[in-house]
Amino acid sequence: MRFYTKAHKHYCGIDLHARKMFLCILDASGGMLLHRNIATSPEAFLKAVAPFRDDLVVGVECMFAWYWLADLCARERIEFVLGHALFMKAIHGGKAKNDKIDSQKIAVLLRGGSFPVAYVYPPEMRATRDLLRRRNHLVHKRAELLTHIQNLAIQYNLPDIGVNLTCRGNRKEVDQHFPDPQVRKIVQVDLAMIDAYDDVLKVLEPDIEQTAKRQDWHSLMLLRSIHGIGQILGLVMLYEIHDIKRFQTVQDFASYCRLVKCVHESAGKKKGAGGAKIGNAHLKWAFSEAAVLFVRHNPSAKKLMDDLTKLHGKGKALTILAHKLARAIYHMLKKNVPFDLEKFLATA
Repeated sequence: MRFYTKAHKHYCGIDLHARKMFLCILDASGGMLLHRNIATSPEAFLKAVAPFRDDLVVGVECMFAWYWLADLCARERIEFVLGHALFMKAIHGGKAKNDKIDSQKIAVLLRGGSFPVAYVYPPEMRATRDLLRRRNHLVHKRAELLTHIQNLAIQYNLPDIGVNLTCRGNRKEVDQHFPDPQVRKIVQVDLAMIDAYDDVLKVLEPDIEQTAKRQDWHSLMLLRSIHGIGQILGLVMLYEIHDIKRFQTVQDFASYCRLVKCVHESAGKKKGAGGAKIGNAHLKWAFSEAAVLFVRHNPSAKKLMDDLTKLHGKGKALTILAHKLARAIYHMLKKNVPFDLEKFLATA
């Protein structure tokens, strides 16, 4: 975990919410200069910090509404730091908790060099990343509806539907598989929603692809040089990684992708592992999918997978393979070279 350690004249901690934001500004010696609840607006913020703009740093916990504040500080040339929500929760826990106390604790963490830093994703690619995440959310909802139709057949002890429901042409007469008219109505509702999702995704995916071509087409092609990483996985990796240079080591990158376990030790004794939810869940999903598809589309990788399965079992073998793919992609993007299957299998 990285911490913000730069020294400034003024430290501003903000407990940010949708309608209100509590500001706490400290000087270099820790003296309280301002402690006020204001409206969540650019005008109110700039007016409050105006007397303290000289060498000011602003820190805020990572929550859904930080985008506008980060962009405002960038335009006004004010240092902005985004705090890692999970680590901040562990650091500034206390008996009493409210917006006033939290804003002061954030300012104190900034001043003391204990403010855990999260990545401030740049605005030029931020909206496309969020659109891609929304696309994946819609796909998951569509999959839930498909599964629900299959489960209905099992629930009423009916024969297997026998067709691939992901294909639109196979869904025309599916509701007739259910004799009960009310159950048939449930299926019709599910099918209507699936068709609606299909229409949205059909338009959305090419649009994201065209945007990626304009923003970082070369990196996307490097990612797709791995057989098994197609349109969607390549886009997810591209936008979730953004800039590989922000990871100093390959270990940092693997940890960010949730592909390593963190051992807990005390007095020389292992106390288990933790930190499974620290990192990027979208990259964890992408690399897990990539490991399965990599074996499927590369016959020469099947032997590697078989060897790993004999040693560790299938589940852990896929996790190990996902980790190895992440390390390979890190070096590919760092060195700006395409994937070399022979070299990967030789070193793996």
